Amino acid sequence: MRVVVIDCGLGNLRSVEKALQHAGFLSVRVSYDAKEVSEADVLVFPGQGAFAKASMSLRELGLAKAILKHIEKGKPFLGICLGMQLLFERSYEHGKAEGLGVLGGEVVLLPQELKLPHIGWNQVWIRKREGMYSGLGDGEFFYFVHSYHVVPEDESVVASTTDYGIHFASAIQKENLWAVQFHPEKSQRKGLFLLSNFRSFCESIL
Repeated sequence: MRVVVIDCGLGNLRSVEKALQHAGFLSVRVSYDAKEVSEADVLVFPGQGAFAKASMSLRELGLAKAILKHIEKGKPFLGICLGMQLLFERSYEHGKAEGLGVLGGEVVLLPQELKLPHIGWNQVWIRKREGMYSGLGDGEFFYFVHSYHVVPEDESVVASTTDYGIHFASAIQKENLWAVQFHPEKSQRKGLFLLSNFRSFCESIL
């Protein structure tokens, strides 16, 4: 099972690579090469930073097409933080920018009266108990670093919500597509547990 962690130049991805290995993935590579990405069995797309810059990098490197084809083929995909946000149609971070459009909806700023970015441990409230959160309970803590959040058009894709001034979607689960706003690689034991659930899911459909 070939796992590729997508590198579009935003952030240190080695912690994600190591966390996936700890969760039981044996073959993990970090790559920005469109050919390698297109040949992967599993894609993991982490990231922090500006939505528009990341979206442009994906297109310039030919990664956007590779990601879309991967998802269309029903192969497992995990988006983390910015990697979750880029799955949606558009963001309003520093003006309007287009995302991958895999999911309907947009990315908007958390309430400005709050301390931003939202950094630190916060709880998730589970809507989908099978798959991503199998074996985990309501109120588990995960580590967040973000100022923007997704607003899905289809509420049925929301796997969990989190409270930070408002209730926002902190995870998405739809068929082969999983995505989280928090950082499982920074979330210690619970984060590794979730990544192990992702590995089990990958093994079940590949």
